[in-house]
Amino acid sequence: MTQYAFYFDQSRCYGCQACSVACKDWNELQPGPEKWLTVYEWEKGSFPDLRIHILAFGCGHCENPVCLKACPNNALFKEEKYGAVLVDESKCKGARQCAVVCPYGAPKFASDAPGTKMTKCTMCIDRLEDGKLPICVSACPLRAFDFGPLEKIEAKYGNLRQLEDMPNPKGTKPCFIVQEHSSKKELIPYNKTQALELMRSRGDLGTLFESIEDVTKVEGAVRNTRLKMKHASGRDLLDATRSDNG
Repeated sequence: MTQYAFYFDQSRCYGCQACSVACKDWNELQPGPEKWLTVYEWEKGSFPDLRIHILAFGCGHCENPVCLKACPNNALFKEEKYGAVLVDESKCKGARQCAVVCPYGAPKFASDAPGTKMTKCTMCIDRLEDGKLPICVSACPLRAFDFGPLEKIEAKYGNLRQLEDMPNPKGTKPCFIVQEHSSKKELIPYNKTQALELMRSRGDLGTLFESIEDVTKVEGAVRNTRLKMKHASGRDLLDATRSDNG
């Protein structure tokens, strides 16, 4: 069996969602939590040293896919030509054991209703058979993705299969090679004291900015503060991926 793999360069991705939208469009998926290609966003640090982290992920099409063994109906299988992990929807009964064991949240469901069949990334085998790249790879305007035989992807980009809070890859061996973003560089020095004085000069701000800590101490976050790939419900997934529109 030839194993194909995805490559994702975190430094190139800015979360435009083009890959996710293209995936839904190509596969005719309805708006909502059935996101075969999911774009995760989370924040690290605090102002002025704040950074948004992004991961676009569909399925690792693992070399050791634990979802196959977990399915009580044998609905999942690994096809031979590309090594894609696929689901036979005619056999799926919506048991969701695949979702329980998959550390990457790859199994997706259109709703939380019992018995809803699982769907997932297909590696765009229909496109591969026509000599085309997966739609997410083709749709990315910044070329954050690449795709090809695993050995060629590893030779070109290395063998890193884990970013930050991603699950340990040793057990499942996902065919998803990653490149972490580079360290943040300070291009213009930021003077916190001067910035605080500037804010005060704008008028009476009450107790909004009394000290430097008021603008640098973390007391909460609008976004998630860490990567979360497994979700308890469709609502939870939508909250974790920002877009209520699917």
